[in-house]
Amino acid sequence: MSEAALAEPAGKRERTKLANRAAILAAARAVFAQMGYEAASVRDIIRRTELASGTFYNYFRSKEEVFEALADDGARRFKPVLRAARENAKSFTEYLKGAFHAYFSFIVEDNALEGRPIEERRPHVRVDTPEMIAVYQEVRQGLDAAIAKGMAPKVDADYLACACIGIAQEVGAAMLRRSPPDVTAAAAFAAGLVLKGLEGAPRKD
Repeated sequence: MSEAALAEPAGKRERTKLANRAAILAAARAVFAQMGYEAASVRDIIRRTELASGTFYNYFRSKEEVFEALADDGARRFKPVLRAARENAKSFTEYLKGAFHAYFSFIVEDNALEGRPIEERRPHVRVDTPEMIAVYQEVRQGLDAAIAKGMAPKVDADYLACACIGIAQEVGAAMLRRSPPDVTAAAAFAAGLVLKGLEGAPRKD
C-alpha cells in the first residue's frame, strides 16, 4: 500500500476528531446560553450534537472541562487582537486604553454569540493553560516594552500585568451586567485606574 493511501485514513481521522470537538464546543456554548452554566448538564450538551455519549467522553470528562476549553478558545482568539492594540498605540496611555477597549469589545461580542447570558456563578477557569499563559505573556511584553522605552514608569512589570488582567476581568464582568454595556466608559475607567495607581507604585532600580 502506498504512503498516500496510508496517510489518507489518518488524515480523515484527524479531521473527524477536530469536527467532533468543534461540534461539542458549539453545542456547549448554545446550551450554556439557553440554560445557564449551573443548570446545564453533559447530557444536555450531547443532545445538541449528533454524537454518542461515549464520543463526548473521548474529548472531555465534564462540563467544567468543556467550559475551560471555551475559555481557552476565547484566549486564543483574543491574543492577536491584544497584540494589534499594542502595535497601533503611540503612547502608554493610548496602549492601556486601546488594550482595555479591545478586551471589553471582545467580551461583548463573545457574549452575544448564541445570546449567552452573563452569570455570576461559573467555574474557576485555569490560568496555567498555554492559551491563558500566552495572553499573560502578551500583556507582559507590552508593558515591558513601554517601560524599556521610558513610556511607562519603572515598576514591577509582573505585578502590573497581573493587576491589569485582574482589573480587565472584574470591570469587564461588571460592564456586562449593565444594559447596554458601555465599552468606552469601562475602558476609560480601567485605564484611568491603572494610570493613577501607578503614581503610588514603588519604582524599581
